[in-house]
Amino acid sequence: MREFDVSDVIKPVRNLCIEANTMLPADVKRSLLEAKEKEESPVGKEILAQIAENIDIACSEKLAICQDTGFAVFFVELGQEVHLVGEDLREAINEGVRQGYKEGYLRKSIVADPAGARVNTNDNTPAIIHWDIVPGDKIKITIAPKGGGSENMSSVKMMKPADGLEGIADFVVEWVRNAGGNPCPPVIVGVGIGGTFEHVAYLAKKALLRDIGSHHPNPRYADAEREILKKINATGVGPMGLGGRVTALAVFIETHPCHIASMPVAVNINCHAARHKTVIL
Repeated sequence: MREFDVSDVIKPVRNLCIEANTMLPADVKRSLLEAKEKEESPVGKEILAQIAENIDIACSEKLAICQDTGFAVFFVELGQEVHLVGEDLREAINEGVRQGYKEGYLRKSIVADPAGARVNTNDNTPAIIHWDIVPGDKIKITIAPKGGGSENMSSVKMMKPADGLEGIADFVVEWVRNAGGNPCPPVIVGVGIGGTFEHVAYLAKKALLRDIGSHHPNPRYADAEREILKKINATGVGPMGLGGRVTALAVFIETHPCHIASMPVAVNINCHAARHKTVIL
């Protein structure tokens, strides 16, 4: 059993908030540069060139890649051999968010009462935290800041089992087509299949953490990822919705067993600023 003082989470979380919002992952940056070479639309090429320049400036100047620095979404894997001591782990993560968003000059976007006065909390808390208990004596913390523009282009549909992969593909492609330029394409599309109403949305969001170029271990779902991506890029939405061949950089599917009478499907879209970063403590 390993004893871990919860206060030791605060600084790493603070750093994650700043670094994730200023430095795009290498796989995303590489994919955007490749998209620029593939894009046939002159306008699309220019947009992708400006996106690449923005990424470089953000990294070198330690500035936010996008002014919408998002909801602070965390995926925490807590080793079952870790004995936490001190304060509450959730509150320690929120304190790290407070410090990171303040000291990193990141926009605070969270309002306390969603259907009431909508007063800003002024520190971007509370964070959304997804917990998972895993073997081992480490704590793995991943932040995935999620902006409002792409998050608003999300959907859950309780489909019929008879719809199959073909029906799922039609739903996802049409949803991304209708989203148009709202989620700031080229996008990354997370697709959850199975589980329950609430779990399928989690699957779709978790799918966005995968590296571009990876595929589902099941060949059927890997083929579906490729086919859906091909169909999305044939819609002509293009970079920032202004037309072109590159509407999405990747489609990632995550699955979970479900009830015999159900087939939940969720779509969670990430903008081209697909921010995420991990620390292991």
